[in-house]
Amino acid sequence: MKHSTLTPADPVIRAAAAIAAQTQLRWIHSSEVLDIAPLLGGGELLLTGGQALAAATDKRRIGYIWELAERGVAALAIETGTALPSIPSSMVGAAEAAGLPLIELRKRVPFVGVMEAINSLLVSESAAHLQLADRASHAMAVELAHGGSLDRILAVLADATGAEVALTSNAGAPLASALPADYAGGGGPAPSVETDQDRARTTNIDVSVRGIPSARLSLRTLEGGDVNLARIAGNRSVDILVLALLQRMPPGLKEMAGAALIRAVDAGTQNWRLQQLAPAAGIPPAAQLVAVVVRSPGSRQLRTSVEQLLDRVGRHSASYADNEELLALAALRTGKAQEDRSEILAGLRTLELPEGSISAVGPVASGISSAPWSLAEARLTLDIGARNELRPSGARLTTGALDAEAFAVERMAFHSLDAARREDFVRQQLGFVLDYDAQRRSQLAETLRVWLDSGCNTAQAARELHLERQSMHQRLQRIFSLCGGDPRSTGRLAALHLASRLAAMHSD
Repeated sequence: MKHSTLTPADPVIRAAAAIAAQTQLRWIHSSEVLDIAPLLGGGELLLTGGQALAAATDKRRIGYIWELAERGVAALAIETGTALPSIPSSMVGAAEAAGLPLIELRKRVPFVGVMEAINSLLVSESAAHLQLADRASHAMAVELAHGGSLDRILAVLADATGAEVALTSNAGAPLASALPADYAGGGGPAPSVETDQDRARTTNIDVSVRGIPSARLSLRTLEGGDVNLARIAGNRSVDILVLALLQRMPPGLKEMAGAALIRAVDAGTQNWRLQQLAPAAGIPPAAQLVAVVVRSPGSRQLRTSVEQLLDRVGRHSASYADNEELLALAALRTGKAQEDRSEILAGLRTLELPEGSISAVGPVASGISSAPWSLAEARLTLDIGARNELRPSGARLTTGALDAEAFAVERMAFHSLDAARREDFVRQQLGFVLDYDAQRRSQLAETLRVWLDSGCNTAQAARELHLERQSMHQRLQRIFSLCGGDPRSTGRLAALHLASRLAAMHSD
């Protein structure tokens, strides 16, 4: 922020100021593309003019923040002005929660000039870092060739980078750790609560063995250390660590088969292949199963928590994280399938998820051949639920888990009727009510849906809608007059209920 090319922009830090003070840059990029995160490697200052953010939804803006934080971006600088007069408070809050320094550039500066000036300085620094990192990687390879333990291999990396180095399994179990030989701060455990400064000086690198995320390398740069050197050397050391892990703890057939099984289920692979992969993944082919889909900016980080939940509840599980989706499959206990499924739903609703995350549990599938159906229905439930951000009960949905069974009516209509026929059916059943709402800006259609969802329990519906009982009765009388009478004494109840659910599904 103090570089001569940036000071004319009148920059001010809006979020994670404590982290910004400890942050080192690896590179500077400029982009208006909101899906830029997968193209970044971590340590970058990202400059954006804010045009794309101005046109994006609030949900997408928050997701953008979390995606950049997950990639380890050093900071985000947004130019405010005509397109984006100010940085939305939701983005500021998300950046603070994610630990991503957020900088407002209150005046215009040429981004090209900023990048050329600062990146030229960083190139010289990176060349020196690469030489040191290559020497460290070579020394680690020598240690590995002489049969050194994981601790001794990491000690080489710790001495080269001046960082506390730890390797943990994908399930979070410690595998090895090391401190620099000249570290005088004591070898006690890391603090239980990570501070902003710790996050700023910590580099996390995923280590995949044969394409399966198997471990995480963490380098916490100590006082006097260089974060950029730790980042470069850590990435350079991954291949050596993979070889070490393969020698000592090769990924089991079960884990590899589990990832392959999920990918096959997602791709709709032929049944014979699913029957072949399921036993290797520890899942009986005839078991009752449920699919789980989690959409989150931090899907990869959630994988361990979700797997632990599924293993605790059911018999066996498998999962696979790809982009912003975490896909999982859980085998349920014989005779207790619905009980286990309910426990999975309850567990998902208690997990701490990044803002904007949403998950769904599919219906119970009888055997691995039906697993693609459960996964597809869970995805459809997410699409329906996220469209209006409504649960069937009418409660607003921010972060949580959806039950595919609660959306059975909507799923059936989606499969059986095209959009035009669904709209025609809604108009036939509720046309007068919808017209009344449109003319008077009332909420009779929503009132009818909540009342029908409650089993025509007027008192319960009034509580959900936060209405006095008398007001609820008045609304119902108006609805009945528009619908041709009280439907409880006719055969129209089911049709009205279906129409009210479909109307909510397609409402703006």
